Amino acid sequence: MLAIRLFLLLCLAQNKELAEGDIIFQSNISPQCKAIELATHSKYSHCGILFKKGQDWYVWEAVQPVMQTRLEEWTLRGNKHFVVKRLIADSLITTAVIKKMQDAGSKYMGKNYDSYFEWSDDRIYCSELVWKIYKETMDIEVGKRNPLRSYDLSHPLVKATLKERYGKNIPLEEMMVSPGDIFESPLLKTVVSQ
Repeated sequence: MLAIRLFLLLCLAQNKELAEGDIIFQSNISPQCKAIELATHSKYSHCGILFKKGQDWYVWEAVQPVMQTRLEEWTLRGNKHFVVKRLIADSLITTAVIKKMQDAGSKYMGKNYDSYFEWSDDRIYCSELVWKIYKETMDIEVGKRNPLRSYDLSHPLVKATLKERYGKNIPLEEMMVSPGDIFESPLLKTVVSQ
């Protein structure tokens, strides 16, 4: 609770407010997250979308399973650093669009986390969830999709993670989007960095 209070005070001090549809990023401390950060050269390995339920903020995220997590709980994970970004063209996110985003995201709720990072709707990973919600509701690609081979797969932890997941059949042509790809999108602006 203290983390979220500090976060909200920081928002007020910066004269910023959270808005539904904002994308929130964090780094985590799990080996998989470290491998993602190394492969993507980004300090962000997890992301989700902010929505309100009543007076409370929730992060819609793909973990196991895809779920809505109270913002207070979400901010206590990882290394406690997080960044909130918003579309530069934020006037596109109307009340009607928020409803469409929630409808689009609802179909993924309860689905298993996709630790193989496949581009399907059977299982979902975090940045895939964010990307698909934006694409399905506004036809906006918040981040460029890339084949697995385009990431830096040279670090021993990345190699070990890939071998553990795929054995010898690493799907180097599988198209994916990382939290870092979304974070670096020129369509987004930083609202809060905590």
